[in-house]
Amino acid sequence: MYRLFLKRLLDILFSGMFLLLASPILFLLIVALCFGNKHSGVFFLQSRPGKKEKIFKVIKFKTMSDEKDAEGNLLPNINRITPIGAFLRKYSMDELPQMFNVLKGDMSLIGPRPLMIHYLPLYSKEQLRRHDVRPGITGWAQINGRNSISWTRKFELDVYYVDNISFALDMKIFFRTIKKIIMKEGVNSSENITMTPFNGNN
Repeated sequence: MYRLFLKRLLDILFSGMFLLLASPILFLLIVALCFGNKHSGVFFLQSRPGKKEKIFKVIKFKTMSDEKDAEGNLLPNINRITPIGAFLRKYSMDELPQMFNVLKGDMSLIGPRPLMIHYLPLYSKEQLRRHDVRPGITGWAQINGRNSISWTRKFELDVYYVDNISFALDMKIFFRTIKKIIMKEGVNSSENITMTPFNGNN
């Protein structure tokens, strides 16, 4: 019952209410990003695989500039994070626009994080099961290490969630996510880098 109907209903109710109540804050963040990002834009759109590997556009606040080196290549990520972008990342506020993805039905509030499309051929059959449900803004892996754990462990946690979806588990993830945002735990796997790319299981 929860998995088939109530989870989606709660996604719609929560995301709709959040977007309505938080609209003044979202507007201020958009204005700040217009000035802080200069010509780089406010939103970051990227294709990601969702439920049953259906491709959708995930939306985030843009936290990096489009600066390039003398040869026309983008600078390393760490060198392109803007001051306003660093602030948004610190408090996970860059994820807020994904509430539109939740309202639309591309995502859920809670589920495995949507990863890069080019990872799809690299998953094992078991790991691919993470796409049996809608991806989430936060999930079981995010509250159990996020970027500080290995890809193998992260996928194990994702599949565990797929097999054990319940209202109680979602509430546990929700409240532990709030705690981690406040405590700023597990944001980076080290001081200056985000999670390394997934290159397969070998």
